[in-house]
Amino acid sequence: MMINHPLLGLRDAAEFVYLGDASLINRPDRDAPDAAAAFYEYLHLRDNPAGTHRELWYHEQGDRSWLVVTRNTLTHDIESVELASDVARQQGRDV
Repeated sequence: MMINHPLLGLRDAAEFVYLGDASLINRPDRDAPDAAAAFYEYLHLRDNPAGTHRELWYHEQGDRSWLVVTRNTLTHDIESVELASDVARQQGRDV
């Protein structure tokens, strides 16, 4: 599988490490009244969808960037690749 890195172009997936659901960007507020429950869900509960899914990938053997890869889990076709920092900024998160 090839990943089209936004800065470096096509790279072999072997250069990357899959790190899970891209919703991990949305870390819960530790000061919220329900912080314990929110962190439990954040750390332990994951969807396992069939079809289009947004995932975090880390470019371990390259520029060490974090990417959000939108991929079809049934066909492994990659629909889009974005820098995770750009996705976080779009969501109004600090990076």
